[in-house]
Amino acid sequence: MNVPVHLRPDETFVLNLGPQHPATHGVLRVKLTMDGEYIVHAEPVLGYIHRMHEKLAEAGTFAQFMPNTARMDYLHALAYNHGYACVVERAAGIEVPERAEYIRVITNELNRVSSHLLWFGAFVLDLGGFSPLLYAFDDREQILDLLESVTGSRLTYCYFRFGGVYNDIDDAFVTGTRAFIKRMRERLPMYHSLVSKNLIIQQRLVDVGIVDAEMCRKYGATGPVARGAGINFDLRKHEPYSVYDRFKFDVPVYHEADSMARYHVRMDEIEQSLRIIEQALDQLPQGPVMAAKVPKTIKPPKGDYYHAVETARGLLGIHAFSDGSGTPWRLKWRTPCFANLLVFGEACRGMLLPDALALLGSLDLVIPDIDR
Repeated sequence: MNVPVHLRPDETFVLNLGPQHPATHGVLRVKLTMDGEYIVHAEPVLGYIHRMHEKLAEAGTFAQFMPNTARMDYLHALAYNHGYACVVERAAGIEVPERAEYIRVITNELNRVSSHLLWFGAFVLDLGGFSPLLYAFDDREQILDLLESVTGSRLTYCYFRFGGVYNDIDDAFVTGTRAFIKRMRERLPMYHSLVSKNLIIQQRLVDVGIVDAEMCRKYGATGPVARGAGINFDLRKHEPYSVYDRFKFDVPVYHEADSMARYHVRMDEIEQSLRIIEQALDQLPQGPVMAAKVPKTIKPPKGDYYHAVETARGLLGIHAFSDGSGTPWRLKWRTPCFANLLVFGEACRGMLLPDALALLGSLDLVIPDIDR
């Protein structure tokens, strides 16, 4: 709960939250001005892990930058693979085979579920609960095994190619994915019984960390942060790309705008992703997984191109500029975590420090996605 803070300069002090702090989930530093136990002002400080990804794109070919996309939001790397592949395919006029589109959706949604599971475990750990982390990692391990079997990686995926995917899925992957869907649906009620209905968790999250719709619009927050504030928008549903328009699924929306609402959005999204995967497996067509005659060096016509995808943390927009050569003239990435972090400074004013940590965890920030 936020309380009005009557500021007297001689009674405040500065507290550094991070960059070495488990609740910051990476090298994020927040400079807090405190009045006793209450926060007066919060200033995020970035730069500790800056790697110049956008500038590096200008030093190689379009294809050479694909591995970099997995080093931003490494918890939902396939969405970044997908967004980058789509913008280059749009620029170069490359048609993706139908089977490849379905495989992209299946692997992307599996990656989304694994991301939400890791967030679930880490978030509850921040609040003092240890056991849910073990359950979440057990389930997440099933997804990592599935994705490793087809991509060769467990975290920083580089699976998508311009024109498709580099490896087809087999019957063992399909069978394993269906088994995981059944398992996950049996586990979700246990998660809700253990955590969602837990009175201590509810006291820590209900009416704590209010981020309303107006604040989301002010800072450009998207994804579960916006949907937890009553904004009904998901690119997969409202501006569908790939083959998302062929699937029936709901967009979880809560209007309470507190940390508990954002928690429920992500937990509900796990079930919706399972629905999408199940339908994609049922509809999976036969055919190639790579477009024919894709040039080794992509040289899009001179101009600028844009594509956006829905990641586990919100809207990822990629603006690519081409000068007609095989090297990007400029790649501008609009990542969701930067905008989602900005709401923290305003939302935490007047909060107790432990409540601010609950708010920070509910935003589900991946720091390399911000400080790239």
